[in-house]
Amino acid sequence: MKIDNLEILNGLIAGAEGGTVEFKETTGQLERGMETLCAFLNGTGGTVLFGVTDKGKIIGQEVSDKTKRDIAETIRRIEPFATIDISYTDIPGTNKSVIALSAEEQRYMRPFTYKGRAYQRIESVTSAMPQGIYNLLVMQRGGTYAWDSMQNPSLKISDLDETAILGAVRGGIRGGRLPEGSMQEDVRTILEKFDLLNDGKLNNASVVLFGRNFYHYPQCLLRLARFKGTTKDEFLDNQRVTGNIFNLLDAAMAFFFKHLSLSGKIEGLYREEELNVPYRALRECCINAFAHRVYHRPGSSVGIAIYDDRVEIENSGTFPPDITIEKLLGGHNSEPQNLIVANVLYKSAVLESWGRGIALMVNECRRVGIPDPEFHTDGNAVWIVFHYTRTTVGQDPTATPQQPYSNPTVTPQLGKLLSAIGNNTLSAKEIMEKTGMKDKRNFLKNYIHPAINSGLVLSLYPIGSKSPQQKYYLTDKGKGFLQQ
Repeated sequence: MKIDNLEILNGLIAGAEGGTVEFKETTGQLERGMETLCAFLNGTGGTVLFGVTDKGKIIGQEVSDKTKRDIAETIRRIEPFATIDISYTDIPGTNKSVIALSAEEQRYMRPFTYKGRAYQRIESVTSAMPQGIYNLLVMQRGGTYAWDSMQNPSLKISDLDETAILGAVRGGIRGGRLPEGSMQEDVRTILEKFDLLNDGKLNNASVVLFGRNFYHYPQCLLRLARFKGTTKDEFLDNQRVTGNIFNLLDAAMAFFFKHLSLSGKIEGLYREEELNVPYRALRECCINAFAHRVYHRPGSSVGIAIYDDRVEIENSGTFPPDITIEKLLGGHNSEPQNLIVANVLYKSAVLESWGRGIALMVNECRRVGIPDPEFHTDGNAVWIVFHYTRTTVGQDPTATPQQPYSNPTVTPQLGKLLSAIGNNTLSAKEIMEKTGMKDKRNFLKNYIHPAINSGLVLSLYPIGSKSPQQKYYLTDKGKGFLQQ
């Protein structure tokens, strides 16, 4: 912000010194002023005024070429490079000016240092930044400094679950996000392309995604609880699971199916079984929790709590500073806390799309007629609440564990489609030939698309894709119908 007239200057001074404004009488106090400017950069920005007394009186100072050189030299000692606006406001009737050094918030570059030391601003006091806060800002900076990108020299490829790695690749191929030839690549090449292996060294993200041993990574933890009633007074089930994201996601979904009731309704070609809270909403919420949570705190975790009237999913961390809950619900750009982790989940088609998870959860809840999920944060954790009404009053879901899928009724048309595909991966043309269908548009609209939406069939490429290599295959759920 340019501060080059008395009206703007007086407006700043009227607010007195505080979290974003500092007064200095002359550039003889340039060193202290630059420490404060560094502190502003590590916060939300601010302005240092030279030529103003502590009481807010404008006295100005003479500005020579040496003054300008000294200012330029001190600014160069701020690291990393910061954008600083330098303004001069002339004092009428004198040869003096007020010098303003202003910096806007540049949070993606934090922490900033002056002469190798970081500073912070609390109210009107500038002080050296504690090491813990400095380390946190370094990890939040991202890139080389992000926790998930930090290398662990003691890790070996043998410490990772090769089956999980190949499973992620298969998911990416089926989702159309990885080329089909990816399955022919060796594990080392796959890890390099996932940005998990650099210069022969694995990073923290590799363990979070595919690790097998978590002795040194206690934060790879999922807490699961089913409470009796609507309070935490009594446990019906209490579990702690350690593992990589894929393991923890499976454990989370199994816990939901164990403790949430299923109810049936006719949906499309078959009878669909719905949980009290939609499966896709819960799954998306868990994926977001694992992808965006804070991992650098060893004691952190993801927690799932099921009550008689609600499900709460909690993860350590908070929303990005410029993302309010209102903006979150209204649409926003995705800003992953763990970019490498989120990117692998996206490429493996676990994370459906960037920045669309909230909308999916809301839409799924509205589809089945339960309240929109609630989003909360206290600055240390984020938790999402799904409210629901129990299917049967007095029923204890814990006493009768449910399976992910019941035995819906298969229509003859659907059975014909599933039998034609079988254990093969076939194109639309091949399936139509086997079933004797002639109208491709009708085939896609009334058979393939409903089967995909029902979780019975998957496509190698995204639904609606015009790829000439598009093919279809049965999910485990679809294969289950063939055994009925």
